[in-house]
Amino acid sequence: MKVVNYLIMIVFCALMIYASLGLPNRGDAYADLNKEKSLSQTPNAASYYIHNAKKDAKTENMVTVILADYRGYDTLGEETVIFTAGLVCFLLLRKEKKKNGKKKR
Repeated sequence: MKVVNYLIMIVFCALMIYASLGLPNRGDAYADLNKEKSLSQTPNAASYYIHNAKKDAKTENMVTVILADYRGYDTLGEETVIFTAGLVCFLLLRKEKKKNGKKKR
């Protein structure tokens, strides 16, 4: 049974590597995907981010510009959800010590 699992994993990895060979380079502003126009005949958001990130925020790191400037409120919302989930996990999984039949926190 282990041999079958390993063969499936090897085939899956080979397919993933084969599929990734057709992808464009990261951040390539001239890739076919970034040349597409939206239904309103304007450039898509990714193309705008690539071309204007440095100019808009005067920062070299494009990822920082996108997460902090363009999508700041969305990122803040995601961080709030992750913080809340972590806090709930902490509260649910903490151990309570018993002393003389009473719960102690």
